[in-house]
Amino acid sequence: MRTLKRIATCALLVSATGLFNVANAHITLEYQVANAGSGYKATFRVGHGCGESPTREIVVTLPPGVEGTKPMPKAGWTIAIEREKLTPPRTDHGKAIAEEVRRIRWTANTPADALPNAYYDEFVLQARMPAQAGTLYWPVAQVCEQGRTDWAEVPAAGHKPGDLKFPAPALELMPAAGGHAH
Repeated sequence: MRTLKRIATCALLVSATGLFNVANAHITLEYQVANAGSGYKATFRVGHGCGESPTREIVVTLPPGVEGTKPMPKAGWTIAIEREKLTPPRTDHGKAIAEEVRRIRWTANTPADALPNAYYDEFVLQARMPAQAGTLYWPVAQVCEQGRTDWAEVPAAGHKPGDLKFPAPALELMPAAGGHAH
């Protein structure tokens, strides 16, 4: 319960300070606060296409330290997962893990499956967050039938995400609450 209160308090503070200006960000995370070291369901909300052109592909690049990522399938879309080798491998529950997911690509199977500009949709993955508190930025490429937008800008020190034209979705990691999470 204390963890929920901490997350709620942090979310209110983040909203009040304008750290995450949703009005300017067009691909956002549904939940913008999580505990460091915990499991997290990242829901990327896509609110529009590129101008009037429908979205046919969403590509999420995972921030460093994010582990054990699994995307959620979407009807009418194909998932491609890009992995990278870990040097050295990490251990998870006694098993050596030699590679990690670094990029997930959802691609519409046909033009009829693409996301029209007049609608919104969500693209979901689950993963374990890094143990260190701080802000994680999730670059997202939005590829449309005509055009592309890279939501990948990260604010420089002393600047706000709302100052950016194409901000990467951001997640504030709060200090770990303790316990074991998946």
